[in-house]
Amino acid sequence: MASAEFGKAVRRWRDRIAPDAAGLPADRHRRAAGLRREEVAMLAGISVDYVTRLEQGRASNPSAQVVEALARALRLSRTERDHLFQLAGLATPSRDTVPAYVTPSVQRMLDRLAGTPVAVYDAMLTLLVANPPYAALMGDPSGWRGNERNAVWRNFTGLAGRVRHTPQSRRALESVQVTDLRSASARYPADQRLRRLIAELNATSERFAELWESGTVSEERAARKTIEHPHVGALTLDCDILTVAGSDLRVIVYTAEPATEDADRLALLTVLGTQSLVG
Repeated sequence: MASAEFGKAVRRWRDRIAPDAAGLPADRHRRAAGLRREEVAMLAGISVDYVTRLEQGRASNPSAQVVEALARALRLSRTERDHLFQLAGLATPSRDTVPAYVTPSVQRMLDRLAGTPVAVYDAMLTLLVANPPYAALMGDPSGWRGNERNAVWRNFTGLAGRVRHTPQSRRALESVQVTDLRSASARYPADQRLRRLIAELNATSERFAELWESGTVSEERAARKTIEHPHVGALTLDCDILTVAGSDLRVIVYTAEPATEDADRLALLTVLGTQSLVG
């Protein structure tokens, strides 16, 4: 159970973060230098009401996922993030579990790449954070909860996605995703969330169960993807996956070849963001 200090710490840390340090536009008319509750809620992907109740001590059992999201939104150092877990009455994530800590430097990278779709996934391919261009390109993930945020779950359970696949490319994607989970389970055998995800996938998807049982291993990854956007049409983009040293995070970056129709369409998405493109 969270201590009374949990809400005070959240309030204190949001008061010290300037909007531009959190990747938000500066507002000359704001009264306080720090972040508003509405901004923290948006950055963390939780409701304003819940942030308010946490700060006022009226919500006493935040989940590990909520605490992790608040730590990212508040740009906490690793030591501060661990302290927030302790104030929430939760065990500090150990090295035996899949890391979900997004460092302030990675957050700054997302802020700086304001014209490029970028998302950060953990080792079990759960989406941790995405910038606005990524949301505009792939669909706004802010409403996704639980397994909906996991790329393997979305692929094997048929949740709508925008990447165009041939039968061959889909089989390749399935193989490499199963390989990624198999590798993660070997590195983090004590992670209960990972074990639960694998069990639920085995129970839900015959295709996943088949690949998991077969012991399939694959490293074939598509370097280019075609995204079917509902408003600007198809975009063929380069997809690069970068790994963050020491954290086991995957940073996925989408770029277009300069002076192409794909680049023009991507620029349009970046300008208009997630708002409706229908006149």
